[in-house]
Amino acid sequence: MSVMGVVRRALLILPALLLLAGCRGAPTDAPAVTVAPSPTPPPPEPPAGVLYVDAAYDLGAIPPTVYGTNYGPWISIPLEVQEAYEQSQIRLQRFPGGQYGDLNNLRPIQIDQFISMAAQIGAEPMISVRLFDGTPEQAVELLRYTNIEKEYGVRYWSIGNEPTLYATARNAPEWDVEFYNARWREFALAMKEADPTILLFGPEVHQYTADPAANPKDSSGRDWMTAFLEANGDLVDVVSIHRYPFPVGLNAPETTIEQLRANSAEWDAIIPALRGLIHEKTGRDLPIAVTEINSHWNKAIGGEATPDSFFSALWWGDVLGRLIRQNVDYVAHFALQSNTGQGGWGLLSRDDERPAYFVYQMYARFGDRLRFAAAPAGDVSLSAALDDEGTLTLMLVNLSDEAQTLPLRLDHFAPSGPAAVWLFDATHEASRLPDVPLASEDTVTLPAQSMTLYAVPGEVAP
Repeated sequence: MSVMGVVRRALLILPALLLLAGCRGAPTDAPAVTVAPSPTPPPPEPPAGVLYVDAAYDLGAIPPTVYGTNYGPWISIPLEVQEAYEQSQIRLQRFPGGQYGDLNNLRPIQIDQFISMAAQIGAEPMISVRLFDGTPEQAVELLRYTNIEKEYGVRYWSIGNEPTLYATARNAPEWDVEFYNARWREFALAMKEADPTILLFGPEVHQYTADPAANPKDSSGRDWMTAFLEANGDLVDVVSIHRYPFPVGLNAPETTIEQLRANSAEWDAIIPALRGLIHEKTGRDLPIAVTEINSHWNKAIGGEATPDSFFSALWWGDVLGRLIRQNVDYVAHFALQSNTGQGGWGLLSRDDERPAYFVYQMYARFGDRLRFAAAPAGDVSLSAALDDEGTLTLMLVNLSDEAQTLPLRLDHFAPSGPAAVWLFDATHEASRLPDVPLASEDTVTLPAQSMTLYAVPGEVAP
């Protein structure tokens, strides 16, 4: 018998021997025998120049809360877009997004309306309590009303919005990292005492990047995220950030398609860097949330790459795929709706859907179990997931101005029929196209500036 055979046999008989020893009067306080879990196998090495999927390499569940948005009292859903809202596929709503919650005390009727609105589409609600000029007592009162008096069962809560800007935007220099961390902790302890079931998000910093030198600092040069994790890493449940990459300055020229195209890959650096910092400062692997995100932080509208444009929507589709592949748990696009005068942020306008709305229609057909996927370097990205019927779904984004024809390889998957196809581009609003045959080794052509979803029936093979 080989050495490995001896080891396997020993492992098989060990439990029986331990049980026998216990029956013969072994001490009850004897240390338990544990077997270390098998290490996670390394990811496969994708072949060069190929769109590659390993359908057997399971990267975990995709939480529906990555398909989120921000809602606030300044947002309305006119009758003209009510049906679109009901079909939006939004699964998380943050309220009240932006600065409203730090400038106003939320009223019970606003909570009631928000909960009703979220329930209408089956979205998980998230509430932000007032930090600036607010008190822990007010926060607890709002929490008690929501979860104890009305029994809404809201799990997700945050404290304040972008405290990194209080000192400058609110002319409140006392709000440095030390002052903020102490206040946040007061609120957190009071809220968790009132309802221990809630999950607290923080610190909601603005313009977080992968570059420590560029990330928000207080007037003394102390890093907001680092200081927060050191002070409150024991209380926070989900680490939350905001990011709007454009414009790069107040006087910057209008954003171009080329700038958006080059930007989306930054998320492949931001999330790993943040995850490493979280583990370093807390010793824990905490979930990550991007609770405000869009291409622009200003009210830009009507340009080729402004938030209301098609290419900004394509950028968003690519970024969302990257966040999913980086195992982010919560994502909230800014915002649900905006009239033209409010800026081009909204998924919905006053009377119709903006292009970014259709990104959610595409992902509504994406699977919920993430699989390993890789694309060659360039303007094409690939995400893969299995749905609950075992269908392999492939989300392909081509940011290029040219159509791309690339080889495709599906390892450990046996297709059993033609693939259903959906397309989002300048002329297709998440439109269903004719089915196409798709083998485990094949070639696909992706239209210029497009998102394509293939849903391939079959089964995972050894």
